[in-house]
Amino acid sequence: MKIVETPIRDLYILEPKVFGDHRGYFYESYNKDVLEKYNLKYDFVQDNQAYSGFGVVRGLHYQHPPYAQAKLLRVVEGEIIDIAVDLRKGSPTFGRWYGVKLSGENHKQFLVPKGFAHGYSVLSERCIVQYKCDEFYHPEEEGGIYPFDAELDIDWGINFGNAKLSDKDKVLPSFRECVNKFEFNG
Repeated sequence: MKIVETPIRDLYILEPKVFGDHRGYFYESYNKDVLEKYNLKYDFVQDNQAYSGFGVVRGLHYQHPPYAQAKLLRVVEGEIIDIAVDLRKGSPTFGRWYGVKLSGENHKQFLVPKGFAHGYSVLSERCIVQYKCDEFYHPEEEGGIYPFDAELDIDWGINFGNAKLSDKDKVLPSFRECVNKFEFNG
């Protein structure tokens, strides 16, 4: 597995080695030892799966400390743009976002550590996203940012008119107004 650094510290793209032939393909989607060789130590405790259609935007979401979650995301079918926003106060990249296309074809994965808001938009007709979390879901500790916040100016890969948001995500606060309890440990 190849670990690719992004322009934002602690945010990584994982590219598994895919073995394919006339029968299909095989790849190892997770190996704790490989991550630990890069000093990426996570104890994933929950796996989630989401099905969505074209134009669905999920996010930007996070959980407050001490229940913050790191996530390892991949797409089984379809294609998304996966986005992470650095919420760590004091970070040199505070308030910056980074996005990567994940698909059932490219097999890339996105490792989003604690201290980031996370979301994605669906670019394909249908999509199945799977992700691991290193903390259980705590709805009382949820936080979020309106995904089309003008200050963040995120490129979701779709027109605003095509975006399908949950009622909850439509009323999330702006980046400047969100409750943010994260600090950068640089």
